[in-house]
Amino acid sequence: MTDHLSQITGLLVDWSNGDQTALDKLLPLVEQELHRLAHRYMRRENRDHTLQTTALVNEAYLKLIDQNKTRWQNRAHFFAIAARIMRRILLNYARDQHREKRGGKAVQISLSEVSVASFGVPEELIALDEALKRLSLEDERKGRVVELRYFGGLENDEIAEVLGVSSITVMRDWRFAKAWLLREMVNGG
Repeated sequence: MTDHLSQITGLLVDWSNGDQTALDKLLPLVEQELHRLAHRYMRRENRDHTLQTTALVNEAYLKLIDQNKTRWQNRAHFFAIAARIMRRILLNYARDQHREKRGGKAVQISLSEVSVASFGVPEELIALDEALKRLSLEDERKGRVVELRYFGGLENDEIAEVLGVSSITVMRDWRFAKAWLLREMVNGG
């Protein structure tokens, strides 16, 4: 496992340094993880959701390979960026659905796994995004912890590595952020 992780990190660094063959070698290594992340998101969606897991992965991948100015540090950094991109894709999808017609083909995003809230309509995902933006303005690190954990699927140790803090700090930030977001969602910001 460590060999696999260091291989990904090495390929990311090589790609950052302009080696396009590194990108070809990298894709098969990260594709399974991107599918796992996308599957987690899509599992929370309504059964009639029109955005499919593969489409989410493909769209995220296209945006990731377009990150030619990013200096990739390691695997955790790569998946942190992937998490942010997937969050934006899902949010844009929710906004598009909301614009089409309120309630039509609603996207369900659930944070039940983290005991924050459960979302059934695009307006609620948009409200979550707005609450997360407010949290990030108040405390950017706590906002990043939510983004990396919920949207990126990163573990506490990986989040700690990305943010340059301890795992204990990540756990404290996570507990605070869950309570803060729940309060914001219940009170309507």
